[in-house]
Amino acid sequence: MASITVSRLAWSAPDGRTVLTDLDLSFGRERTGLVGRNGVGKTTLLTLITGERAPRAGRVSVSGTLGLLKQTVRPGADETVADLFGVTGALAVLRRAEAGLADAEALAGADWTLEDRITATLARVGLDAGPDTRLTDLSGGQRTRASLAAAVFAEPDFLLLDEPTNDLDRPGRDAVIALLAGWRAGAIVVSHDRELLDHMDAIVELTSLGGARYGGNWTRYRERKATEMEAARQDLAHAEKQAAEVRRKAQLAAERKDRRDAAGARNGARGDMPRILLGARKNNAEASRGEGVRLAERQRAEAQAALAAARARVEVLQDLSVALPPTGLPANRTVLRLDGVTAGYDADHPVIRDLSFAMVGPERVAVAGPNGSGKTTLLKLIAGQIAPVRGTVSVAVGFAMLDQRVGILDPDASVLDNFTRLNPGATENACRSSLARFLFRADAALQRVGTLSGGQTLRAGLACVLGGPQPPSLLILDEPTNHLDIDAIEAMEAGLRAYDGALLLVSHDETFLTNVGVGRRLDLAPPAPGSTTGGTPGPR
Repeated sequence: MASITVSRLAWSAPDGRTVLTDLDLSFGRERTGLVGRNGVGKTTLLTLITGERAPRAGRVSVSGTLGLLKQTVRPGADETVADLFGVTGALAVLRRAEAGLADAEALAGADWTLEDRITATLARVGLDAGPDTRLTDLSGGQRTRASLAAAVFAEPDFLLLDEPTNDLDRPGRDAVIALLAGWRAGAIVVSHDRELLDHMDAIVELTSLGGARYGGNWTRYRERKATEMEAARQDLAHAEKQAAEVRRKAQLAAERKDRRDAAGARNGARGDMPRILLGARKNNAEASRGEGVRLAERQRAEAQAALAAARARVEVLQDLSVALPPTGLPANRTVLRLDGVTAGYDADHPVIRDLSFAMVGPERVAVAGPNGSGKTTLLKLIAGQIAPVRGTVSVAVGFAMLDQRVGILDPDASVLDNFTRLNPGATENACRSSLARFLFRADAALQRVGTLSGGQTLRAGLACVLGGPQPPSLLILDEPTNHLDIDAIEAMEAGLRAYDGALLLVSHDETFLTNVGVGRRLDLAPPAPGSTTGGTPGPR
């Protein structure tokens, strides 16, 4: 039976940083979601399984064949779908045979069903392409679909998928989910896509302490984590109670000892006790005091260690909860209005045509549509980064836009300095307090933005934009969950739930859109076949 087993696996980065230590896991004929914070070693584990990397210690045992989908595909100028499938030579034999140029030996080994099977596999992931299609002619999302098709083409015993829904539009995500829903062999899926993870048979959580397996899908996993959270809170309450009890008992013991010592001193002062007996009692008292001090110190240290461990466990498990100042946005205030807008980067081939749209009050609107339909263009238009070809754009309130790079932040400045720059009226105490609500406490607020992970950078951007004394009435977000781990996504969701202003965002993550309370969508029609021109958008 096909299986993958890793035993006491360890791996370190070239700079010496330990990534995996004593990892023990096994995978069978089921779909397993691999989750964990960015940098914890999820992609590294896949490369160790495939043999692309060698472990520092331990072993990897693979029984069966593997099909791998990497996070990114960087094609050469002339690389085709056939190259991705690894069948260029086999197709060349068919072409020579069709031209009457193949010898008998080549004809005997020809796979006459090959081209049809490639086309059928591409159709499984919703991609209308053929073996000769150049990869550079496909969008990033289409190349991801082609790579997934190549991974499943040979029907391997295990699929290894690294963030398969990144950069995919809604149809692309649906195609990946449908393929995995029907997959009956083994699969290890690294993903932050909670909708996709809900189609898994098991979840493996990777942390700096190792790996833990949870039976069931993402929803079941979260239920188990909620139970662990409640247990951790109870452990913390018990540890706090125990620590307080140890302190109380130590104080009582010290007070009793002081009273006994005082009584002994008074007896010695009266001179009614032989000197040799007085000395022995003094020595016994000192020995007893020393033993009592050591015992009390050991109990105190044990209680504090238990308390620290319980508190750390709660801090790891608990969700971010944020309280923000109100924006003061009235419910009937027009936030923005577009009238008859046509826009794009080429006036002769506009991406958006004749769009009229308005937002009123603290609405939450998602801009929807397939890749290439003009979603990011629309956000840049509203933010004033590009001008319309025709029509008018009016934004009637203060706003902030966070793109995927969080360009509002200076990467060479600290989180605190960025906050001060963007909120010039706030005192340092107010800045520190606001940043702490987004988990940038003490020295964490002094980190240079350029050194932060993607999730930390986005959290810093939200802290600087939403944590000031007067948050903007409109927040614009472009694909905010791309390349973030789930902890970072959930932290962002908590911040956005606490925000009471208007929200306009682009995202293909349906779980995220639901969790932040999107109530309306603006659907942008796909480009017409053979052109880059968008159709007529329509709100709903």
